[in-house]
Amino acid sequence: MTKSHPGSGPKHPQVVVLFGATGDLAKRKLLPGLFHLNNSGLIPGLRIVGVSMDDLTREEFQEVAHKSIDDFYTRQYTEEEWEAYRDILDYVPVGAGPAALGEAVNRAEAELPDSPDKPQRLHYLSVPPAAALAALNTIKEADLVKHSKVIMEKPFGTDLESAEQLNKQIHEIFAEKQVFRIDHFLGKEPALNILAFRFANGLFEPIWNRNFIDHVQIDVPETLGLDERATFYEGTGAYRDMVVTHLFQIMAFIAMEPPTALEPDAISVEKNKVFDSMQPINPEDVVRGQYTGYRDIDGVDAVSETETFIAVKATIDNWRWANVPFYLRTGKRLAEGRRIVSIAFKEPPKSMFPPGSGVAANGPDHLTFDLADSAKMSLSFYGKRPGPGMKLDKLSLQFAMHDTGLEGDVFEAYERLILDAMKGDHTLFTTAEGIERLWKISRPVLEDMPPVRPYAPGSWGPNAIHQLVAPAAWRLPFEREWRDPDEKGA
Repeated sequence: MTKSHPGSGPKHPQVVVLFGATGDLAKRKLLPGLFHLNNSGLIPGLRIVGVSMDDLTREEFQEVAHKSIDDFYTRQYTEEEWEAYRDILDYVPVGAGPAALGEAVNRAEAELPDSPDKPQRLHYLSVPPAAALAALNTIKEADLVKHSKVIMEKPFGTDLESAEQLNKQIHEIFAEKQVFRIDHFLGKEPALNILAFRFANGLFEPIWNRNFIDHVQIDVPETLGLDERATFYEGTGAYRDMVVTHLFQIMAFIAMEPPTALEPDAISVEKNKVFDSMQPINPEDVVRGQYTGYRDIDGVDAVSETETFIAVKATIDNWRWANVPFYLRTGKRLAEGRRIVSIAFKEPPKSMFPPGSGVAANGPDHLTFDLADSAKMSLSFYGKRPGPGMKLDKLSLQFAMHDTGLEGDVFEAYERLILDAMKGDHTLFTTAEGIERLWKISRPVLEDMPPVRPYAPGSWGPNAIHQLVAPAAWRLPFEREWRDPDEKGA
């Protein structure tokens, strides 16, 4: 049984309607994640109704869920926990129609334990963008809009016009406060740790500005290719797929002003202020790339100009961040799979150390956040090498979540986000206003995309990325690796 966190869950019993219940995301993340939430003791009653195109019985869907847990659940579990989960699973094929879905949800609500709080419905749309509106209309026709929330997967449009149209259609059925646009990057423990680090420590908040910070890098290289997603990617590309929906969101957490309270509305206000202060993305500040071999994949145009790599220089025109560039980079088939935010501090205005001492040999001091599920942070600095003379080396202070013994308490991103949506907590979700603003500042580059440049699989992208960030250098690859806590003396 997973450790309970009193007061951390919703007070209402929940019925989750999972559209796309037999799809890849559901199998890998959502069904195992809901299993963990059911075991956690955080939800006062849970029922799940799966919905998909597959014509399955309830028992067949339960077998799908059992296999997904066997294949993708990363914790130990008991047979009793599985049997308890199996009993809360129901299934309705899309072909059965809205009335059958409505009956299944009403039946699920009737099966929930008695509670003074009325059951709430959470509709999770794990479906392709083209199917999202059909799912929303099914919810409406099944009379399931009241007492409900809806989680929507990216992309939230492909440009300003499509985002505005999508939001208009959503708001014809759901109020904005009912809508949760999910970004799994923000559900990770390290993203929340950025807020804690910034606003709970008097050491760093006073220097979190243009006077002390030279630049910021948000770097999410991936080693995976696009063999299975090429058809989707051809109409999207790295900018639409990753920058608007992921990297800009992390950027807002780094750049936002202190909220008036640690509450969803106050945090959303400050994130949107960052988006409002961002300058339109200049095509000259963008490097697009495509890995060699991408055009040979089935479903890809032989002369495709879709980027599998993107690097962007973004700027925020406000008092705190004037003249501080934010460099964003992501791509497929790169040298390493990483998720880091690196804050580069300004170097001293004058050095007293003699030539050859090592000062500046390894770049400025950095504060680095690793956004993998197991949170890590590193602060690099220069220190004297033991012995005669004045030779300096780059050293670092490092923290990792596994140092605390609490790594088992870390929730996977989708688990946290589903739980937050159940509670009505919008802290880690994108608003309609915010997403439309991001598409608006993206318009110049979307209308005048620079050409794609080839890069070799296993590299760090096209060579032009070095001119983009000059005179600085990319933080990845690191000048030193994270220490292994299992090694003696680490």
